[in-house]
Amino acid sequence: MDNFIAHILLVDDDDGIRSLVKKYLNENNFLVTTSDSAENAAEKITIIKFDLIVLDIMMSGKSGLEFIQEHKKDIDTPIILLTAKGEAKERITGLEIGADDYLPKPFEPKELILRIKNILKKTIKADQKRIIEFENVKIDLNKLLIIKNNKEFKINNTEKTILQKMINSPGKTFSREDIGRLINLDKERSIDVIITRLRKKIEIDQKNPKFLQTIRGAGYVLWIE
Repeated sequence: MDNFIAHILLVDDDDGIRSLVKKYLNENNFLVTTSDSAENAAEKITIIKFDLIVLDIMMSGKSGLEFIQEHKKDIDTPIILLTAKGEAKERITGLEIGADDYLPKPFEPKELILRIKNILKKTIKADQKRIIEFENVKIDLNKLLIIKNNKEFKINNTEKTILQKMINSPGKTFSREDIGRLINLDKERSIDVIITRLRKKIEIDQKNPKFLQTIRGAGYVLWIE
């Protein structure tokens, strides 16, 4: 898992737990997006492909179990459940309907990190779309690199998030609004700058882009297939 920065969705309606867990995950080199409800998490998974979800069972509104029942069939993201003491039945149900592991509260943050790493080790090799090659270009999202004509170009996490979404939907046009929601940015000019920067790293001929193209009046599309 060297150089791989996993993007984790943390779902918990307890502000204190959410803040503490996010801080600890960040300190251990994980990229973290948080949600305070199953409903909000459902919105986020439609625009971001996460590497793992840490999900509380008991929340106001929909429960973590309801979230799994409604969305697990549509995503291949591993899920770790956070469960309160005495929720043995709910833990079993969660595992039966698609959760990959569980951790009872209160828990040691170090144990959560170990469980996350163990699951990611099992799944990282199966994620074939993290390394994409086409013509003289290679995009390696694990190492945050674009290799073009044997030259290496670093990408940041914002660029990675955009590329990951586009790679998983080749040929789909993404509007500036789509990309803005993906990276929490609402300035169209800033989005154009990010795309231009990515294009310089990907395209052989930047003036005549072949892969990362602009669809006039609609947005941007990545052609890799």
